[in-house]
Amino acid sequence: MKTRLLALGFLSPALIAVFFFFLLPVLLTVVFAFTNMSTSTGIMGGAYQINSTQMGNLHDAEVSSETIEKLESAGYRITEAGLAALAEEFSEDTAEQLREDFMAETFEARRDLESVLRNLDTPIRNTRDRKAAADLFVSTVLGTRFATAEAFRASLEETRIDPADHDALTEFAYTGWIWTSGNFSLLMELPSTLRYAANTAFYVVCTLAFNILFGLFLAISTFYLPGKLANTFRAIWFLPRILPPVLYVLMWNWFTWDQGFIATVTGWFGVPQQNWMLHTSTHAWTAVILINGFVGASLGMILFSSAIKAIPTSMLYASEVDGANRWQQVRYIILPQMRWPILFMTSYQTLSLLTSFEYILLATDGGPGRSTEVWALAAYHTALNNYAGNLQYGLGAAYALALVFIGIALSILYLKFFNFKELLSKPRIEQ
Repeated sequence: MKTRLLALGFLSPALIAVFFFFLLPVLLTVVFAFTNMSTSTGIMGGAYQINSTQMGNLHDAEVSSETIEKLESAGYRITEAGLAALAEEFSEDTAEQLREDFMAETFEARRDLESVLRNLDTPIRNTRDRKAAADLFVSTVLGTRFATAEAFRASLEETRIDPADHDALTEFAYTGWIWTSGNFSLLMELPSTLRYAANTAFYVVCTLAFNILFGLFLAISTFYLPGKLANTFRAIWFLPRILPPVLYVLMWNWFTWDQGFIATVTGWFGVPQQNWMLHTSTHAWTAVILINGFVGASLGMILFSSAIKAIPTSMLYASEVDGANRWQQVRYIILPQMRWPILFMTSYQTLSLLTSFEYILLATDGGPGRSTEVWALAAYHTALNNYAGNLQYGLGAAYALALVFIGIALSILYLKFFNFKELLSKPRIEQ
């Protein structure tokens, strides 16, 4: 028992880190995906408010035309709150006379109330003052912020809104977030969804093929080189992996911008200067795939090189005795024993490419014209950085959650395709 407690004590920092930096973000992503949370709703709940700019959407909320007309035309009602403000700003006698003669009375137009204020025993003679006094009795819910649903409903009753529309108006006026599955329905309806999915599939397939094939090529080609020369080449090709992404992409920008290396060299042959990364979508995709491809291929090179070195040299020597050339060694000895490393790199790189977007963000930011906008970058733009100013946390989380399910499905397919059980089973000689 003491041993277990001691082990748990040693593991507790790691368990806490796993919870806060892995499990908690995943759980919050799932929670946010089923809300309409955004900067307009806030994250701590909301109030109840209808602005004049929202009036055009009330028809979609199944609110009657009579109610909409009442909301649009501000009425004036004599209330205790308005009388108290009138007594403080103007005259107590004026407020008292209004209380005695017109308490709870409603005026459809401001000029009617101004006429009353002008004809009192203690009138308000200045025109500007009468307008200001009349505004103290404005009776409308438009533009007014209510902290609770009860206060909002009470205001609807005071303005004599049809009770049949109270529920619809209360739901429409709520500015906070609600639980909903509408984010996923919206993803199915948005025309950009299919485009982002196609961009992601193209990006993952092309970059993954480059990563695996070029990584294998580097590993096999350096395997047959002398030791020092092989290590030198591996160190050079590993640079994209160890360089900070900002610096790495900055080098590509210098290489491809309209006054960069490529534009300067091609200018010697009369080619007009252009940004070779963003000139067309084809240029952008080429740059994106190469930028990410060299990073992934460098990791593949290291892993594949280690796997090749683990192959018993006696097998290679025996094949040479039998007259096998190097291509035959690669085809019949090296590649068959690379299934596990290739499975790992394929699965790891697929999941990594599905969720990574930092190199695309730094290089093209999804451009030109959102032609390189992949699913993960769309989630980032939607939830954390868009031009409209309203960050949609719930919709962005729905984007991210969809990637989780896609990643799980692809992992299962890879395990089936590479026959994972056979790879982990004991050798037949040991069975």
